[in-house]
Amino acid sequence: MINEVLYCERLMYLEWAQGEFVDNVYTVDGRVIHRRVDQKGSALPDPDADDASPFEAKSVWLSSEKLGITAKIDYVEGDGGSVTPVEYKRGRAPNLKQGAYLPERAQLCAQVLLLRAHGYPCEHGEIYFSASRTRVRIEIDPPLIDKTFWAVARARELAAAGVIPAPLRDSPKCVGCSLSSVCLPDEVQLLRGLDGLPFDDSGCDGSEEQLGFDFPDREGPLEADPWGLAGEPEPSRAPLRRLVPPKDERIPLYVRAQGARISLDGDRLRVSAAMHSGDARLPQTSHVVLYGNAQITSQALAALFDRDIPVFFFSMGGWFRGRTLGHGSKNIELRIQQHRAADDPVTSVRLARTFVAAKIRNQRTILRRNATHLGPTLLGELESLAKKGEHAVSVPELLGYEGTAARGYFGAFSKMLKGSAKEVGVFDMNGRNRRPPRDPINALLSFSYALLVKDCALALSSAGLDPLLGYLHRPRYGRPALALDLMEELRPLVADSTVLTALNNGEVRASDFGVTVAGAAMKAPGRKRFIATYERRMDQLVTHPLFGYRITYRRLLHVQARLLGRALTGEIPDYPAFRTR
Repeated sequence: MINEVLYCERLMYLEWAQGEFVDNVYTVDGRVIHRRVDQKGSALPDPDADDASPFEAKSVWLSSEKLGITAKIDYVEGDGGSVTPVEYKRGRAPNLKQGAYLPERAQLCAQVLLLRAHGYPCEHGEIYFSASRTRVRIEIDPPLIDKTFWAVARARELAAAGVIPAPLRDSPKCVGCSLSSVCLPDEVQLLRGLDGLPFDDSGCDGSEEQLGFDFPDREGPLEADPWGLAGEPEPSRAPLRRLVPPKDERIPLYVRAQGARISLDGDRLRVSAAMHSGDARLPQTSHVVLYGNAQITSQALAALFDRDIPVFFFSMGGWFRGRTLGHGSKNIELRIQQHRAADDPVTSVRLARTFVAAKIRNQRTILRRNATHLGPTLLGELESLAKKGEHAVSVPELLGYEGTAARGYFGAFSKMLKGSAKEVGVFDMNGRNRRPPRDPINALLSFSYALLVKDCALALSSAGLDPLLGYLHRPRYGRPALALDLMEELRPLVADSTVLTALNNGEVRASDFGVTVAGAAMKAPGRKRFIATYERRMDQLVTHPLFGYRITYRRLLHVQARLLGRALTGEIPDYPAFRTR
């Protein structure tokens, strides 16, 4: 905490007050370096013992009520006269007169003070830099001690205030920070600036900059929107640094085989079924999706909980039943703000207006770019409904505009079909219907929406929000209302586009459905191919119209969920919905 508050006060607050933590290459590398010293070794000898022989101790926890600090010391060595704490760090030793940057020196200073408080003679500390394999001596002088106590007091002050500090402005510290995708420093500053709010540099110490991070190539291998369904990207309003990774390297594990059993085998999930078997590595798994009567062992669940990997349960027909996960986000402050906003009719309607207007405009974009023989009347009506939605004064009024737009949009949905899919009698559609869907296209739409609401619930949970408490969709037993809210703007761009791609490319055919008087249902082979189409769509890169960088739709959901959280806490003036031209 001392290190973090001197590096960036917002980082300290996110990590220690709100419980946010995300790994990046530097944190994983740091854990590897600490692997040897994290092993429990011999304890510290009694400081009053007569034995003066040399000793070493690893992973030593010390606390002091008088100092008000606690710390785990990586390594302590004694020569019979005094002891020396050694802090392990990744990277090379910096070329500095003091031997290291202030956050690292203050962290080591706290360890020296703790050793002294417990009766051990300790004059200095050392930092071991693994890349250069050098140990640097750090002198503990009065100014460093004063700065260390100031950092302790400042961390307590920030945590007690309950207000997240402002993000740093154009700071190189953000480049290597593992929480940059949670903090969104440039995005928050841009959105505040667009609304005329002043920039705030109060979170920046500015006394020392920690440079030297490299910029890895974060461009994805795929072209953005290869089907042209998302339209041309809007020009960026301001150049932003690419601090958010464009894609998540982890992928979901879908288990559709009935009677399948998921067990744990080391760091792998082993899936055993009557006809198939396979495995998935836990570090590369984002979440697990079970359909129907698949079972999972308690050992596998425990391993998933330890890694915060959620498990989603669907019925065999694709109905989203629920999810289970470990402790999840510890950010209770955000959930309190979410509940307060839900109790405020003004805030609820303002957010609902944003969701509905963005959805109607994205529907209009999809139609404009893909429908054939479409007159200008419908496009004009959709634009008019979107404008009316932006000025609606109640949720029932909004639902009226949304329903009118949906009738026009789905009435023209068949005009976006191409090739054999548009032939009469192959995929006929008479508007939107559900529960159960009466034709194959509506069956695909319902299944696609279930997949998207699952991913929205995952993104909201990761951001610390409760997926069950929404603003446009009001709370109802078992309904992920906020996930339904968040997915509104992305229904046309992700779910509907996936349906069109699957049909126009022939990945799903008419023979993949069983249609009876009770409704239309997709057969297992067609469902498998459709899930693959959906996942490819989620991994497609798209240019964010506000921030200018390219990210996948899967990562976009997490960015939008974080921005919704920032809007709920008042850090940005309003939620910026994702829209394309």
